[in-house]
Amino acid sequence: MKGKVVVITGASSGIGKQLAIQFGKKGANVVLAARSLDKLEEVKKQFEADKVLSVKTDVSKESDCRMLIQQTIDTFGTIDILINNAGISMRALFEEMDIKVLKQLMDVNFYGSVYCTKFALPYLLQSRGSVVGVSSIAGYKGLPGRTGYSASKFALQGFLEVLRIENMKKGLHVLIACPGFTASNIRNTSLTADGTQQGESPRDEAKMMSAEEVAARIISAVEKRKHRLTLTTQGKLTVMLNKFFPRFMDKMVYNHMAKEPNSPFK
Repeated sequence: MKGKVVVITGASSGIGKQLAIQFGKKGANVVLAARSLDKLEEVKKQFEADKVLSVKTDVSKESDCRMLIQQTIDTFGTIDILINNAGISMRALFEEMDIKVLKQLMDVNFYGSVYCTKFALPYLLQSRGSVVGVSSIAGYKGLPGRTGYSASKFALQGFLEVLRIENMKKGLHVLIACPGFTASNIRNTSLTADGTQQGESPRDEAKMMSAEEVAARIISAVEKRKHRLTLTTQGKLTVMLNKFFPRFMDKMVYNHMAKEPNSPFK
């Protein structure tokens, strides 16, 4: 990774922040992208000045994504790895949800990755580099109460799979990374039925895989140019069992998610 140019969206916290720090320790040049420039500047303090660039970016805006890639090229001249990590979640029944919430999830989680990948692709093809999509087990199995989140992750995985196939003879590496439940602030900032943030996590964060471990596993998968990465025992079991027993897994997932405090369904 030494000397590689890595662009990371959602780099101000959680998995994105840990990816930035760990890539930096390996000697990479890191481009930090997120909506909060103040938080990016805090992350930036852990780098040598000439090894990092922070760009205020709202990935739901096509113009911001274009600017992010252009500033990366202007500064470092190339892109070796693009990590589409920026994402938001939600928790509400579709029946009760304002449709704007689902659109917001798609704009950030899906279109944000599409925009960044589109503008970075010419440079990634030149470098025979890597595109990484940080998806979720929810991209394999629909999670009740997370209509928009699952929809966006299913869409992201379909997009990345086609991207890999279209460019399989051009040397482009595409990794679909699917963490299970990870200790981060994504549940604190999850949107409710009306689009406001729920403010606190409904799950025990202490029992989840840490963002540090998820980041380390993703970086290892990039180095090995793996196609897919599925994390946690529970996540792997969910994916495997859903292939063979989808109706059984519907019931299992329903019962599991219904146990959350203040679950929107019972």
